[in-house]
Amino acid sequence: MNTSPEITAPLHSPVAMLRECSSLISQLKSLSPSLVTDSEADKLRHFLKKISDPSSSPFDENGLHTLRQTLLTAKTFADSVEPDRNIILAILMARPVLDGRLSSAEVSAEWGEDVAYLIEGVGNVMRFADKNDMAAQENFRGLILSLADDIRVIIIMIIRSLVLMRSINHHPDTDWVNAVAFEANCLYAQLAHRLGLYKIKGELEDLSLKYTNREIYTQIARKLNETKRDRDAYIVSFIDPVKRKLEEAGLKFDIKGRTKSISSIWAKMRKQKVDIDRIYDLFAIRVILDSEPEKEKSDCWLAYSILTDMYTPNPKRMRDWISIPKSNGYESLHATVMGPDSKWVEVQFRTKRMDLVAEKGLAAHWRYKGVKSDSTDQWMNNIRDILESAKSGPMEMMRDMKMDLYTKEVYAFTPKGDLFRLPAGATVLDFAFLIHSNVGAHCTGAIVNGRHRRLTYRIESGDTVEILTSSTQAPKAEWLNMVVSPKSRNKIKQKLNEEKQHRAELGKEIIERRAKNRKIDIEEAALMKLIKKLGFKSATDFYAEVADEHIDPTTFLNEYLELTNPAEDKEPVAHTSAEEFRMQQSSDENASSDVLIIGEKAINGLKYKFSRCCNPVYGDSVFGFVSTDGYVKIHRDDCPNARDLKQRYPYRLIKVDWSGKQGQILPVSIKIVGTDDIGIIANITSIISKEPSVTLRNISVDSHDGLFQGYLTLGVSDSSCLTAVLKKIKTVKGVKDATRN
Repeated sequence: MNTSPEITAPLHSPVAMLRECSSLISQLKSLSPSLVTDSEADKLRHFLKKISDPSSSPFDENGLHTLRQTLLTAKTFADSVEPDRNIILAILMARPVLDGRLSSAEVSAEWGEDVAYLIEGVGNVMRFADKNDMAAQENFRGLILSLADDIRVIIIMIIRSLVLMRSINHHPDTDWVNAVAFEANCLYAQLAHRLGLYKIKGELEDLSLKYTNREIYTQIARKLNETKRDRDAYIVSFIDPVKRKLEEAGLKFDIKGRTKSISSIWAKMRKQKVDIDRIYDLFAIRVILDSEPEKEKSDCWLAYSILTDMYTPNPKRMRDWISIPKSNGYESLHATVMGPDSKWVEVQFRTKRMDLVAEKGLAAHWRYKGVKSDSTDQWMNNIRDILESAKSGPMEMMRDMKMDLYTKEVYAFTPKGDLFRLPAGATVLDFAFLIHSNVGAHCTGAIVNGRHRRLTYRIESGDTVEILTSSTQAPKAEWLNMVVSPKSRNKIKQKLNEEKQHRAELGKEIIERRAKNRKIDIEEAALMKLIKKLGFKSATDFYAEVADEHIDPTTFLNEYLELTNPAEDKEPVAHTSAEEFRMQQSSDENASSDVLIIGEKAINGLKYKFSRCCNPVYGDSVFGFVSTDGYVKIHRDDCPNARDLKQRYPYRLIKVDWSGKQGQILPVSIKIVGTDDIGIIANITSIISKEPSVTLRNISVDSHDGLFQGYLTLGVSDSSCLTAVLKKIKTVKGVKDATRN
């Protein structure tokens, strides 16, 4: 994003102030008309002119120009995070409101309640920030979070800290500078890291080292500067041949080398207890690929293979966060290779999308560098869950995010004495899901301090809670109103979706069975058209309604026939008596005479078909059903239609059994349900491919809310082969169930 030049000199005159204000407003307006309209721009210029009182001192108690700091904060936010209208307005107006030159009511009336709300949050934090106690930094972090009732306030404070750190180089008050640097490093850099604002985090840490240990900072910076020419030359010598090979492969990319931050180099020096000359990975090469979404992974692996063909890789330092991304969403492929002059070089491969997430992501990326987990991590984990499922932009989504992590919480114990922290108002159900999602899904109540309590009981600090479960218990929609934890709510939604998928399968089976009984061939395109016409967003919703008996299958099929054959006269189905049935002689070359027998006789020359509703295979318990066309339809005894056929048409049933000789490969459908993990389908198909008597003919997979549901058509020679392959599929990690469909 292009921004206007950064302010480089103090603004000592009202004219200079207004010039910079106008420049900022023009910049915001050019970014997006929705941020600042023409009328709002004029109104904002008038407002800034009004509050720029030349008679009052433009400097704060530390000698910093307040308007300059304000403008820099707004510009830095727009450049480093996201150009959000309300946040930028709150940054511009916070100081006048805190100084009493503007009231919250005026801000609310002119610019909206949300802007006034943000200013109130910033005011709460800034009033407390001056009372920071370095000895209790973790407590201060918690109090800052509790005072800021909106995560956007925390982001504003992070940017404010960055601008402040940039402004205090060589400030005469060294004690104050040290206090600001300590706060930036221990508080705002860590929060920036947790929010994935890596560039800001790195700069805060570098500036903090510069102000608190200038000798070390200068030593490392000087050494880097001295070796810059050699380092740049080495990077060029390494990149050029790699670049040519990647171009020959037809890849579109940017490749660059970057020197690691001074603070991270200093951390390595302390950890390894060596001088900077002994730190070999002072820089890293990054290859950013311009790939289509469907080719992201393959392009990264292609680039990786090209690199490792050129230079010897170190397998111990290979990191694959593309096949399985980190829990915080970080995706990248890292390789360390032996470059020229026997130097180890780290190369990172990622796409433009992956790089954007890594550089400006607002998801919880703190675990990338292994920052120690604390209770803030739990809150950030909830933010990550919501961000990953949010359909709107992250800044818009976080607008409604409340933080009650430190000021509103309760502590409860398990019977074994384990301590759990929960948000205030948490119920027995929250506690159960905190222990484990399966415990929560089957929770029926709890014994709290020796007394039986219901799911809605609100836990108090010091309670000892023993969760009661039942295998017959299942999550219900009303549970969503019983919990306060985002994690619990997400788990309940996931379980409800699983149950909905199960009901949808039942509903689909009902429709298909009714359609077969009426000899209606269902076309998927026409079916989906009718489902959409009836107002359903997905087939899953429709089939679930069928299973719940809210939709009559007969009525639906009549509508389907009207939709697909509107001009045709439907002839009544001919009813044939038992005496009129005539066995048709088979000319079907696939009809094997030694596969089936009727009673004591083989079905020689008779037409028979294996029913598609149950797909029997050799070894199944089967029966024959004489259809109106003279064919013998072979069904499994446990066929979904068996009960109806046996009750309504007992005179059409024929005793059928296998002849004792294994027949041809027959199709059979299986259903697999599991977690939507990367590689799970590959693992399943790999198992099938290794079975000598099983072939994979077709596969269909649907993914929704972290779960996948797959239908596989296999070719098997007998039921024992099918049983064996199902058993092996169930052992695959992530597979919840595998059954014959």
